[in-house]
Amino acid sequence: MSRGVRRGAVWAVLLSLTASLAACGSGSDAGGDLTSEKVTLRFTWWGADDRHKRTQQVIEMFQRKHPNITVKGEFKEWNGYWDSLATTMAANDAPDVMQMDELYIASYAERGALLDLNEAKKHLDTANFDQKALATGAIGGKQYGLPVGLGMYSIMANLDLLAKYDIPVPDDTKWSWDDLKSIGDQVSKAGGGQVFGVQSPGINDAAGLSIRARQQGKAMFDADAKVVLPREIARDYWQYILDLSKSGAAAAPSVTIEKASAGLNQSATATNTAAFGLWWNTQLTALTAASGQKLKLLRLPGETQGSAPGAYYKPSMFWSVSARSKHPAEAAAFVSFLANDEEAAKVLLTERGVPANQKIREAIAGQLKDTDKAAKEYLDTVPVSDPPRITPNGASTLDTILKRHTEDVLFGRTTPDAAAASFIKEVQSEVDAAR
Repeated sequence: MSRGVRRGAVWAVLLSLTASLAACGSGSDAGGDLTSEKVTLRFTWWGADDRHKRTQQVIEMFQRKHPNITVKGEFKEWNGYWDSLATTMAANDAPDVMQMDELYIASYAERGALLDLNEAKKHLDTANFDQKALATGAIGGKQYGLPVGLGMYSIMANLDLLAKYDIPVPDDTKWSWDDLKSIGDQVSKAGGGQVFGVQSPGINDAAGLSIRARQQGKAMFDADAKVVLPREIARDYWQYILDLSKSGAAAAPSVTIEKASAGLNQSATATNTAAFGLWWNTQLTALTAASGQKLKLLRLPGETQGSAPGAYYKPSMFWSVSARSKHPAEAAAFVSFLANDEEAAKVLLTERGVPANQKIREAIAGQLKDTDKAAKEYLDTVPVSDPPRITPNGASTLDTILKRHTEDVLFGRTTPDAAAASFIKEVQSEVDAAR
């Protein structure tokens, strides 16, 4: 079964449970005192072996501080995680604490499945979180997720390639998107068909399009989940991608799609076949290891020409609590431990991203690799504006839709203007169908 079909079937099950989920609150008061009786919390997350080991260490640390609370860990890989979570939700057997993703948080929150963490302020300390960071997990004034780590979109520049072709590193405090294309053309000409200037955007996620809209004072969605992206901004976005390809600043469409489909380690940045690429700042360590080159994070082009910074905090994931937890106060206390305990942070480090908690970021700074320090510095110093509205219920396929339209434009199956109109209509239809 394809990911899209499977996901649709899972959401259909959840949708049928909307009324019952919304009607059922938590089994006890999230703002009440912590119990001294024996309590078992279920905690679920996705990830690989290193994350599991680090998380289990932190669970044991929490249990030593709260000997009456047992935390039972449940972990899976990404795809299996969402199938399992939806199924347990539908069966009224949800974990107390869960790792939540930005693509899905609205879907669960708007079905009444997640606790408003504001109800648990007595046990959940958020004093060291920037308000713009907290806003990434809020819907309608309710805090459904506490951001774990933060990332920001950036340009990853290969300094070794630029030095090889004697091309200066651009001044990222004032450069434009046209400047990126111009420098990309220079690299491609010097690279002789082996190295290109720019890794083509628009393939992996919709953040680049959102950034373009934000720089012009616009957005993808409004507060009511309506697609408000202006057609001309989407058209110009795809025209820019097409121009990169036609000029040779980016590789041919077939090469672009092949590399994007192969994953991070086979990307143009990782294989040193492009000097510039759009990436999240937190991917610097992985890309440096894969490329074996000296990479540098640059600010996004167009930030100084735009009406507002397009850059924003993107949560790596959230901690969320089930609205049906029988122990919401204890669950909130555990989330607070995960987010605020310095000893726990020294175990977790940046495995789930650069910590959203500002105090914790500083506490672990001395233990970070140089690349992780650079990612932290980027997060600490680059100006941001308020985050975009959380991806609405029904729009979790946004990236897939964007990728398909980008491929159609690159291969000449549609025009940038037609792609813009179709993209807006299709995303709105997905959102409307989920209501």
